[in-house]
Amino acid sequence: MVDSDLIAKTVEYVKEKMSLDSTGHDWWHVYRVWENAKMLMKGEQVNTIVIELAALLHDIGDYKINNNDLNLSDQLVKKWLNEQNIEKQIIKKVCDIINTISFKGARTKGKLISLESKIVQDADRLDALGAIGIARAFAFGGAFKQKMYDPSMEPIYHNSFLEYMNRETTTINHFYEKLLLLKDLMNTKQAKSIAIERHRYMQLFLETFFEETKSKR
Repeated sequence: MVDSDLIAKTVEYVKEKMSLDSTGHDWWHVYRVWENAKMLMKGEQVNTIVIELAALLHDIGDYKINNNDLNLSDQLVKKWLNEQNIEKQIIKKVCDIINTISFKGARTKGKLISLESKIVQDADRLDALGAIGIARAFAFGGAFKQKMYDPSMEPIYHNSFLEYMNRETTTINHFYEKLLLLKDLMNTKQAKSIAIERHRYMQLFLETFFEETKSKR
C-alpha cells in the first residue's frame, strides 16, 4: 500500500473514532499532534511512516478515557494496522512508541530509545501546553466531573504510574502535577524552544487565576 493511501485511510479511521470526544482527546487534538510531529521530523533521519502512524493512532483506546483499560490501545492499533496488511516490524514500532510516550507521574521517568518515539512524545506534549493545553485541561476535568479548584487539596507528585493513574485531583492541581513539568521533559531542540513560550503562558494564566481567587500557590 502506498504510504499516502495508508495515512489517508488512517486519518478517516481516527476521525470516525474520535470526532465526538469531549475530553480534549478528540480528532483535532490528534490532528495537531500529527502536524507537530511532521514539523519536528523535518530534516531528521527517521522512519516518517512510523512517526505519522504513531501520531495519528496515539490516543485510540487511551486508558484515561476508557475506564483505565491499559490493553485497549494496543489491541485497537494492532487490529487496524493488521487489517491494512502492514509489515509486522512497522506495527511493532508504532505500538512501542504509543505504549511508551505517555506521562506516568512526576517521579516516574520513562526511557525512550528511538528518535521517532521522542518526536511523537514531544508532538503530543506540546499540545498539552499553552492556550490549547489550558483549554484541554478544563475540558478533561469537566468531562470527568473533576473539581476545578479546591484550596484544601495540594498537588501530589506521584511516585508510580499506578498512583498517577488512580489519582484524585483538581484541574488546577493538574497543572502542577503534570503540565508545568513538561517543558523540562521535552526531547528535541525545536520542541524545547516552543515549550518555553507555552509554559510562560500557562504560568501567566495561573498567576491571574490565583490573583482573582485571592489565593496563592
